[in-house]
Amino acid sequence: MTEKTQRIRSMTEGSPTRLIITFALPLMLGNVFQQLYTVVDTAVVGQVVGVQALAAVGAADWLNWLVLSVMQGLAQGFSILMAQYFGAKDYRQLSRSIGASVTLCVIAAVLMLTASQLAAEPVLRLLNTPEGILGDSLLYLRIIFGGIPIITAYNLLASILRALGDSKTPLYAVVVATVVNIALDLLFVMGFHWGIGGAAAATVIAQAVSTVYCYFNVRRITVIQLKGEDLKPAPAMTATLLRLGFPVALQNAIISVGGMVVQSVVNRFGMLFIAGFTATNKLYGLLEIAATSYGYAVTSFVGQNLGGGLLGRIQKGMRSAAVIALITSAVIGGAMLVFGRTFLGLFISGTPQEVAASMDIAYRYLAVMSIGLPVLYMLHIYRSALMGLGDTVIPMASGFAELVMRVGIALLLPLAIGQDGIYYAEVGAWAGAAALLTASYFVRMGRLTQRAKKT
Repeated sequence: MTEKTQRIRSMTEGSPTRLIITFALPLMLGNVFQQLYTVVDTAVVGQVVGVQALAAVGAADWLNWLVLSVMQGLAQGFSILMAQYFGAKDYRQLSRSIGASVTLCVIAAVLMLTASQLAAEPVLRLLNTPEGILGDSLLYLRIIFGGIPIITAYNLLASILRALGDSKTPLYAVVVATVVNIALDLLFVMGFHWGIGGAAAATVIAQAVSTVYCYFNVRRITVIQLKGEDLKPAPAMTATLLRLGFPVALQNAIISVGGMVVQSVVNRFGMLFIAGFTATNKLYGLLEIAATSYGYAVTSFVGQNLGGGLLGRIQKGMRSAAVIALITSAVIGGAMLVFGRTFLGLFISGTPQEVAASMDIAYRYLAVMSIGLPVLYMLHIYRSALMGLGDTVIPMASGFAELVMRVGIALLLPLAIGQDGIYYAEVGAWAGAAALLTASYFVRMGRLTQRAKKT
């Protein structure tokens, strides 16, 4: 079977602009579908179960993201080494890196599953979650965290595919999962009246479907020749993978801690504020949708070209990626400013007074994020480039920058200007991280270029 038939693709030749766009577009579509089932989850809960249930989901959001993003970060970090071996056409080492990644992900999933179930209730209480929604928030997390092995497997399989230049299979997997999730949402929540638990169960089942789909597609890739011995990683391979994967996972964890501090501040402002804040956070994925897709494209592009020793091509591709990202962020931000209230209306229900109050909170928060969107896109582009270059330490440090900015603004600005100050925590966090990442990328590329000239 040819590489074309398998959808894997070398990014070491051809137009960088075309490669980045064509790689990112399927991921973008996949993210659209992924956000669609997130939106449907939230809309069904908000409209069918009510504003209190919407607040319960929102109160669980950052803790949920903390756990799942750590697993995603590990898989993403591991895929950097896969992309480099694939770019160098060293398929035996590629298979060894995949086998070692499987073993490490299994261990991580077991540890995270145990820790998350034990920590869920104490952390929700620590975040000042109101007693009226604590039970629903905990139920939602118990079910979602039960799916940690499934989401870990999906992230690893999808990362393998993206590292080898295949962004279409993850798209098809998400499309299938979206259809399953929406159907089960309607059945479990509207049909069986299972409430928040039904929405969580629908999500886990849909993730399992996408995982199975990716698994069978990875098995079809002939350049991957996995042997039993590959599942027993050598110390050197393990160390390299952890050096790449652990900082990405830690970076996501640090960002999540900052988000939980913000959530604890939001929780003090009452249920309507939590509901409005949650409605906007559910649109966050739509704001970020192209940024994450371009980021995956840049990581694979830079990783493969670094493996091929093509530094000039990396620089050319990064110039293209930055321009594309800025244009895209301006378009999405403008659309949200114009149509934001319509989107937000999908999530908010209740009495006219409740709807009006929550909508006002939600739109003001959305407007601040939409105006600052170009900063977020530059953050993703340069963080992904550094990761493709094999540097996951500076991206981890950028997580600390986000933490300091997000927590500092969340705790201090509301004291000066009231609850509106919380809206600026997110954009401030983006700005702190983007400044560090952009400067670090240019410094690192300058050093690599000078080193190449001397050899």
